[in-house]
Amino acid sequence: MSTHVRVLSYNVRSLRDDADAVARVIRACAPDVACIQEAPRFFRWRSRCARLARRSGLLVVTGGRTAAGNLILAHQRTRVRAAADVLLPWTPGKHRRGMATAVVDVGAARLGVASVHMSLYPDERSRHLTLAIERLRGMAAPHLVVAGDINESPTAGAVWPALARAYRDAYAVAPDGGEFTYSSRQPRDRIDGVFVSGGIEVIGCGVPDLPELAAASDHLPVVAALRVPALEDQPKRTSASA
Repeated sequence: MSTHVRVLSYNVRSLRDDADAVARVIRACAPDVACIQEAPRFFRWRSRCARLARRSGLLVVTGGRTAAGNLILAHQRTRVRAAADVLLPWTPGKHRRGMATAVVDVGAARLGVASVHMSLYPDERSRHLTLAIERLRGMAAPHLVVAGDINESPTAGAVWPALARAYRDAYAVAPDGGEFTYSSRQPRDRIDGVFVSGGIEVIGCGVPDLPELAAASDHLPVVAALRVPALEDQPKRTSASA
């Protein structure tokens, strides 16, 4: 038995473009879980994140300023088991990085979810990836989805391939929709992605064909349709014999 789960990754550029269009795009993608990057994180950030969630038909799980602009939203059928915001080591003069994490139940499945936005600088990006993977491996969930803005393409750096070795690149497994995510007006690079741990079946992943994408943000959204095994189907752990 498995549960069908839709995961969205979307850099919304701090809602500096058309915030209403962003909400309409998210709603049209119909995610169970939405991993947002560059969510509001300054003046009245909590109310602005809540407003985005409400207009998108979702609820705030965690994130915002406390996760350096990463945010997790979820459908009301999703049950939140745990949530934590993580700030990664800061380099003076550079943008603060972090991630929002949660363990959620969607139907009969339980999975850990992380929204990430990696650094613009390759060295810092590599350091942060190591720390992020250590944190992700400590999440109390049988399956994991990492979604976000990696700030490099699969062939233009070391971080995307490293992340794809730890967790499968969902688009590479089952492409369904557009490939390139940046920029929204002239998409030429795939720098946003969804990555999944073993045991999750990828039904399809890609950029959806929707109106208003160019008006909403400078990034395009990525939607992954997944099948996640039910919690009761997980192998039972047995104690070692004395």
